[in-house]
Amino acid sequence: MLTEGKVIWMDGKLVPWGEANVHVLTHALHYGMGVFEGIRAYQGADGGAIFRLPEHTRRLFDSAHILGLKMPFSQDEINRATLETVRANGLSACYIRPIAFLGYGAMGLYAPQNPVNVSIAAWPWGSYLGEEGLSKGIRVQVSGFVRNHVNSAMTRAKVAGYYVNSVLAKMEAKASGYDEALLTDTSGFLAEGAGENLFIVRDGVIHTPVPTAILPGITRDSVMILARERGYTVVERPITRDELYIADEAFFTGSAAEVTPIREVDHRVIGSGKRGPVTEVLQNAYFDCVNGRDPKHKGWLTPL
Repeated sequence: MLTEGKVIWMDGKLVPWGEANVHVLTHALHYGMGVFEGIRAYQGADGGAIFRLPEHTRRLFDSAHILGLKMPFSQDEINRATLETVRANGLSACYIRPIAFLGYGAMGLYAPQNPVNVSIAAWPWGSYLGEEGLSKGIRVQVSGFVRNHVNSAMTRAKVAGYYVNSVLAKMEAKASGYDEALLTDTSGFLAEGAGENLFIVRDGVIHTPVPTAILPGITRDSVMILARERGYTVVERPITRDELYIADEAFFTGSAAEVTPIREVDHRVIGSGKRGPVTEVLQNAYFDCVNGRDPKHKGWLTPL
């Protein structure tokens, strides 16, 4: 269960947490026409700060534009509203969920006159895949479910309805005793986790799937930058399932998952069966950034 906060920002106003409601006939509830972001704020040495807020807000607007949703606020207004929401809840470290969705009005698939509503919530949330997973790694199952084809669901948009695919894969993995699912694309190449991007390491080279059937994550981008700064070669290319099995290391990235090692896939131990040295370097580099300990990337932080 999530930890309830004090208020949620809804269409320009802070509303008490328990009163932040929508009508049961809200269009997005029935057809999934909504876009969202997952963002984190961290308590660093200089106080709380939100990690790469402008980039997340831009992607929210990009996702809305792909769906044809006209945002009723500017990006600057949403950035200010995000800061306002976190501050109003008295938080310095938290998870932040902005969402824009097609609201109440006409029912049916075509409802161009319905309003686009925007909300922002913030609450304390630990590592998505568990604190132990950050150090010891997690167990992953390659799912029987396949990521949406690029022409059936535009994969650069973070769309609410698309995540039914992820929910089914996650349920399948958990029922089989795994921590997380890993989906392939429609060609059979590895795509991404239920809510994370994938990296593998082989002979010191870092590989990650091409950004076609995946959502190119902001944490993914950050880790790729940090890796190259540390002298690693990072290659974006199609990756097969058996390549993952014989990788030296593998890890997931995401705003919720942060940088989480993968120790086992489909009952096959990955590398040494624990967090590998490259993963540890990048994990430490990432946490240095988000906690304000990396002066080179202070610009990725928006102070609270």
